[in-house]
Amino acid sequence: MAKPVDFYFDFGSPAAYLAWTQMPRIAAETGATVNYKPFLLGGVFQSTGNKSPMEVPAKGKYMLDDLQRFATRYGVQFAHNPHFPINTLMLMRGATGLQLRDPAKLLPYGDAVYKAIWVDGKNMGDPATVGGVLQAAGFNPQELLALTAEQEVKDKLKADTAEAVARGVFGAPTFFIDGRMYWGQDRLDFVKEALQ
Repeated sequence: MAKPVDFYFDFGSPAAYLAWTQMPRIAAETGATVNYKPFLLGGVFQSTGNKSPMEVPAKGKYMLDDLQRFATRYGVQFAHNPHFPINTLMLMRGATGLQLRDPAKLLPYGDAVYKAIWVDGKNMGDPATVGGVLQAAGFNPQELLALTAEQEVKDKLKADTAEAVARGVFGAPTFFIDGRMYWGQDRLDFVKEALQ
């Protein structure tokens, strides 16, 4: 019987980007349903006392090499973003808003945003750059901007971030299957096993 998997992600995480590229294949191979859960990684870091591995110089250098190794294994492009860290608040509100109003557009939106940050090295903290990326991907930037300003969208993203903390999330990506948590894109083999 097909199982659901909750996938907590933030566009600012390169590891979440790599997981994002693999989840459609894993879902197809296992018959799983992916419940995409946008949340604010910065909010989770603040609540849990965690911080980005990039803030620890030796670990950050290792992580970049490791992420590149996984990208090569997965057959996907990856380049560390020169503008890192990027404030993803508006981008995550966009994901939450689409999930609420037009769920079919969440994946194309995520593909466009992740590619802009972790392949093309764009400064997605800059509104003009975001507008250009979204326009090129077939979105109406003004409509999406209006969506991110809706109080319901803001409240849902806050609530989903609080829910993540309550469930024990401390980083991205994080997955839940049958109530069990898996953290990190390097745990996708365990995610796949749990879904089979």
